[in-house]
Amino acid sequence: MNMTAGGMSQESENTDARGNSQRREFLLQNLCCANCAGKIENQVKGIPEIKTAYLDFLSKKLVVQLKDEEKLDCVVNKIKDIVSTIEPEVKVLYGGEINELEKNEDSRELGNRRAENIVLGIGVLLYAIAIIFNFQLKVEIALYLISYFIIGKEVLLKAFKNIIKGHVFDENFLMCVATIGALSIRQFPEAVAVMLFYKIGEYFEDKAVDHSRRSISDLMNIKPDFANVKINGEMIKVVPEKINVGDMILIKPGEKVPLDGRIVEGSSMVDTSALTGESVPRSVSSGDEILSGFINKNGVLSVKVTKEFGQSTAARILDLVQNAGSKKAPTENFITKFARYYTPIIVILAIVLAVLPPVFISGEIFSTWLYRALIFLVVSCPCALVISIPLGFFGGIGSASRNGILVKGGNYLEALNNVNTVVFDKTGTLTKGVFEVTDIKAFGDFGKGEVLKYASYAESYSNHPISTSILKAYSGKIKRDLIKNCNEVPGKGVEAVVDGVQVSVGSRNLMLDKGIPVKEVQQMGTVVHVAVGHEYAGYIVISDEIKKDSRETVENLKRMGIEKVVMLTGDSYSAGEKAAENIGVDEVYAELLPDDKVKKLEEIYDRNHGRNKLAFVGDGINDAPVLARSDVGVAMGGIGSDAAIEAADVVIMTDEPSKIPVAIKIARKTKKIVTQNIVFALGVKLVILILGALGMANMWEAVFADVGVAIIAVLNSMRTLRF
Repeated sequence: MNMTAGGMSQESENTDARGNSQRREFLLQNLCCANCAGKIENQVKGIPEIKTAYLDFLSKKLVVQLKDEEKLDCVVNKIKDIVSTIEPEVKVLYGGEINELEKNEDSRELGNRRAENIVLGIGVLLYAIAIIFNFQLKVEIALYLISYFIIGKEVLLKAFKNIIKGHVFDENFLMCVATIGALSIRQFPEAVAVMLFYKIGEYFEDKAVDHSRRSISDLMNIKPDFANVKINGEMIKVVPEKINVGDMILIKPGEKVPLDGRIVEGSSMVDTSALTGESVPRSVSSGDEILSGFINKNGVLSVKVTKEFGQSTAARILDLVQNAGSKKAPTENFITKFARYYTPIIVILAIVLAVLPPVFISGEIFSTWLYRALIFLVVSCPCALVISIPLGFFGGIGSASRNGILVKGGNYLEALNNVNTVVFDKTGTLTKGVFEVTDIKAFGDFGKGEVLKYASYAESYSNHPISTSILKAYSGKIKRDLIKNCNEVPGKGVEAVVDGVQVSVGSRNLMLDKGIPVKEVQQMGTVVHVAVGHEYAGYIVISDEIKKDSRETVENLKRMGIEKVVMLTGDSYSAGEKAAENIGVDEVYAELLPDDKVKKLEEIYDRNHGRNKLAFVGDGINDAPVLARSDVGVAMGGIGSDAAIEAADVVIMTDEPSKIPVAIKIARKTKKIVTQNIVFALGVKLVILILGALGMANMWEAVFADVGVAIIAVLNSMRTLRF
C-alpha cells in the first residue's frame, strides 16, 4: 500500500467526489452578514479566471471552478481583495489553513466570545447607571456616549470602512445613521438602546444560525475518521483518504465503515440509517457489498476496498448534500435580487420623508420628521429574508437526506412543489426487477422442456435480465458449439441457429415480423414467445414481482393532489396493463424503447401545456434520457448506484417508491415555511414603515421589525430540519 507522507496526491486534491477538476474551496472566517455574502458571491463570479462560483452562507464556504489551474494564486489574491473590500473583518482561509482552524476553532471562539461579552457588559452597565441615577446633564450625556461607543464600536467601524470603499447600503450603515441621527436630536437613551438591542439581536441570530449549521452537520455526520489497515502483520489506524483500492481493512463493532468494499470474512448487523433513513439494522456476511457510512453493530468484518475514498458512497453523498446550495431555488434568487434594490429605495424614501414635509407643510418640525425617517432606516434591513430563506431550503435538503432522499439543490426541492404528474418506469422502479420463470406453455408437437431448452440456447449470449431468468430456469448444460448466427433484434428479442434449426425468441411483434401467427396472451408478467423452424412452439411467462409499497405510493400521490400517475414500460401491453391494474396507475404505455419513452414524455408534456412540473422516476442510467428531459428526475439509487446518483436530480437511496410522496411532503413543508418567512418579514416591516411615517411607531418597534423579525424567521426556518 502506498503510504506517502503527503496524503492524497495532487490529482485527488484537485478533484472533488464527482470528479470535477480545478475545483477549489475557501472558508470565510467571521462571515456573519448574509447580504454581504451575496455581494461577495456576485463579485467573485465576475473574476475572469473563474468558470463558476457559489458561496454557501450557512457553511461559510466559497466554492469556485477554475478555468486554468495555473492561475490559482492570482484567483486567491483577487478573492481576498474582494472579501476584504466588502467585509474587512472576514478572513479567507484556504487548504491547510482550514484544517488548522478546525483544530483550534472551539477554544479560540470561546476566548473571543468571553472578551466581547465583558466589553459589552461594561457598556450595558454604564447605560443602566445613566438611566437609573439623576446626574447632571453633561455627566449623563457623557455616560450615554461612552456606552454607545463601547456597545456599537464594531458596527461603527464596519460602516466607516465600507463607506470609504464605496459600499454604503448595508445594515451597519443603516444602524449608524439611525442611531447618530437619534443622538443629534437628543434621543440619547433610544440611540444607545437601538444599538444595544441590535447587538443582542445579532447574537441570538448568530446562535440560531450556528444551531442550524450544527443540526445539518449532525444529519450528515457520516464521514469516517479512520480505517484499520493491515500492514506487515499489524493493524494501523489510517485516514480513509490514504487507502487504495484492493487494500484489506478491519471494521470492529461500533465503528463506521470507512470505504465501500466487499466483505471477505465475518458477518454482522449494520446500521444503514445515515444513508437510507431506515432504522432497522441489516444483516451482512461474506461476499456482500458494504458501503461507507454504515455503522458496524456487533461482528468483526474483514473488507476488501473497492473504491477510493473520494469515490465512496459517503464522500459522494456528503458532496451532493453540502454543495446543494450551488443550485439555488427561484425564491432564493428572487430574494437576493429583491434585497439589492430594496435597501437603496428605502434610504431614498427616508431622505424624502425627512426633508419634504418640513419644507412643504407649514408648522412641521424637522427633528420630528428626521426621527420618523430614522425609524424607516432601522426597519429596512433585509437580513430576515436573506438569512432565513437559504436556511429553510438547506434545512429541507438536510431533512430529506435524513430520510434517505438526496436532493441535489434547492431548485429541485422547489420544483417538487409544482409537480402535478408523476411518470414511473416499471421494471426496477415499481417492481423489484428480479425475473423468474412462472409458467411455460407448449403447442403442437413441442413439450415444455423443449420450449425452455430452445429459448435458453438462443438467449445464452445475452445479459438481459429476462435472458438470465430463462437460463436460470433451465437445468441443462448449454453446448455452445451447437449455437450459430446469434443475433439480437433491438427491443424485440433474439434469433439464433441451434443445432441447425432457426430459433426465434422474443415479443409478439417479433413473431408477427417473421410471419408466425401468435395469439395475445393475457397473463401477469412478461411473455416470451418461442418459434422453432418457423413453427410456433409456445411461450414462457416471466414475472417481475411488484414492490410491496408501489400501490401505497400511487394512492398517497393521488391523496396529495397529484393529477396523473403514469407508467412507461418496455414490456408487452398485457403485462403492462396487468401491472398497472394491480398498482393503480392512471395510464400505462407499453412496448416502449428508450427513445419511445422520451417521445411519450413529450406527449404528456404537451397535454400539461407547460402549466405544472413533471417528475420521472426511473432506476438508473437506462432511463437517463427521460430523467434528463423531465423537470425533476428521480432515480432509485440502489444504495450507492453511481449511474443513478449522476443522472438524477433526486436520488432515493432505499429503492422504495414510497419515498416519492415523502420527498414531495418535505418540499411542500419547506416552501410553506419559506413563504411564511417572506410574508411575515415583509408584512411586519411594511406595517412599521407605515406607522413610523405616520408618527405612530418608535425606535423600539423599528428594532423589533429588523432584528426581532430576523430571529423569528431563522427559528421558523429551523423547523424544516424536523420532518
